[in-house]
Amino acid sequence: MDNTQQIPTAETIQPKILYYGTPVILLNTSNEDETVNISPISSSWALGDCIVLGVGLGGKAIENVERLPECVINIPGPSLWENVEQLAPYTGKNPVPECKKAYGCSYQKDKYAASGLTPIASMTVKPTRIMECPLQIEARVKSIRIPDYSTTFAIIETQAVHVHAHKDIIINENHIDPQKWSPLIYNFRHYFGLGKQLGKTFRSEN
Repeated sequence: MDNTQQIPTAETIQPKILYYGTPVILLNTSNEDETVNISPISSSWALGDCIVLGVGLGGKAIENVERLPECVINIPGPSLWENVEQLAPYTGKNPVPECKKAYGCSYQKDKYAASGLTPIASMTVKPTRIMECPLQIEARVKSIRIPDYSTTFAIIETQAVHVHAHKDIIINENHIDPQKWSPLIYNFRHYFGLGKQLGKTFRSEN
């Protein structure tokens, strides 16, 4: 019997989206009247204290950070997926941009009421944090760039200034316990949590 592993073949495809499995972010920004807009986004990466966000143009989030360059990057866990989805069909932009009307968005100013989430004051930035999110990162916007190869989104570089974490996921004072914390993952427009642990890198401190 041949026990060699079969190597899967690959085909070239043209997917409409490339959300191949990234954490969901609830991005809080300040409106002109100091209320808070909450934008679900699914494009981000972090290195050191730099967090880079991909934000669509034409919405309220990009307008807000251009006016006031600070935000809160809230990272929900899997149990909050329904709250996140409650926000999906809404925009804080009024009138609703044509690009958002095309896929059924409507205007909603009070995103906290729409999502069933709870505001909590930030330490140094104006937008509030979301109490239910296990990780809440206050950040300053350092750079906004629209790539020349695509004019539908902006690349926003932020610098974390305060990181807040629920007590039950903290280990050794300043570390997040990966056994207790799992981000909500946006995987080709479906919501997932993480599966079981497979291992850890040699640089892991716990």
